[in-house]
Amino acid sequence: MDFSLSDEQQAVVDTAEKLFAGHVDDERRITVEQAGEGIDRALWAALAEANLLGLAVGESDGGSGYGFGEVAVLLEEAGRAAAPVPLWAALVLGGLPVARFGSAELRKRLLGPLVAGELILTAALIEPGTDPEHPQTTARRDGDTWLLDGSKTCVAAGTVAGAVLVPATTGGDQIGVFVVDPAADGVTVTPLQTTTGIPEARLDLAGVRVGTGDVVGDPVGGREVIEWLLPRASAGLCALMAGTCREAVRLTAAYAATRQQFGRYIATFQAVGQRAADAYIDAEAVALTARQAAWRLATDRPADEQVAIAKFWAADGGQRVVHAAQHIHGGVGVDRSYPLHRYFLAAKQIELTLGGATPTLVHLGTLMADEVV
Repeated sequence: MDFSLSDEQQAVVDTAEKLFAGHVDDERRITVEQAGEGIDRALWAALAEANLLGLAVGESDGGSGYGFGEVAVLLEEAGRAAAPVPLWAALVLGGLPVARFGSAELRKRLLGPLVAGELILTAALIEPGTDPEHPQTTARRDGDTWLLDGSKTCVAAGTVAGAVLVPATTGGDQIGVFVVDPAADGVTVTPLQTTTGIPEARLDLAGVRVGTGDVVGDPVGGREVIEWLLPRASAGLCALMAGTCREAVRLTAAYAATRQQFGRYIATFQAVGQRAADAYIDAEAVALTARQAAWRLATDRPADEQVAIAKFWAADGGQRVVHAAQHIHGGVGVDRSYPLHRYFLAAKQIELTLGGATPTLVHLGTLMADEVV
């Protein structure tokens, strides 16, 4: 495949790069972290003004009408900037499935405010002890409505979202995907502390009433929605990791080129150079596998294996990159007044979200074995 960016994707990169450079710096990140909400509202508004929140939303719904490839390059830039905004949650977990499967009324109600920066969407995919395709949360009919019961954890942007997509079992092996208002009766949102400061939440549902207009797709055929969303969610994480790794390598190269020890720049030491070179190769592998996965998804090609490969590289190779960056920086690397710690912590959170290296490798092996059979 051709790994070069299209004109549209390059335009997204150029716009995002300038916007993040103008809004995100160490002082601003510290201010946002100390505020406690975990999101830079001014930056979010600027993203909306630049028409970046509606990249994968159809023009008839107020968006730009592009696809997942453009969203992926935006996420990569956000990873490079360590931008404190919930782009992955809002655009991928929330926006993509609503744009693809939502009714005209639901798209109008949710996507317009998303594009305008007035509403943050997300999805509650994770439950302890089970995978997203087999939720223990239940939904039962009650007249013309549904009643939801269950618990979700590690809900990305769960403390700031205005609407949450909740997969729930509707009977037997059937699944529905329901739009839940976090302020509705029966919903309890508990903030979860993360090492990155990126807001997550636990969502407890006790008889939460959801109308038929708040169902994404078929209320008993939601498995199609989940199976479509999960690879895009993983590929979005890989794009974030690609940006995270590239910036960690850049910071490390700049530091090694200016830090002196024994009268020499440490970049001239063979061991340092070799470690940095390995980190660069890993970062490129993370980026290239992420782009391959995003390209196949954006062009509706089979992508299960490519997404698994990208997620493995993001988890395994990504950790090698940020650990090498920390080691080469020495004591400076653990100084929280220096930006590298944000990339180290972000890489760990991305690695473990939706499955780390080992379960991803097991999944990839299963896919390959099924091909042989």
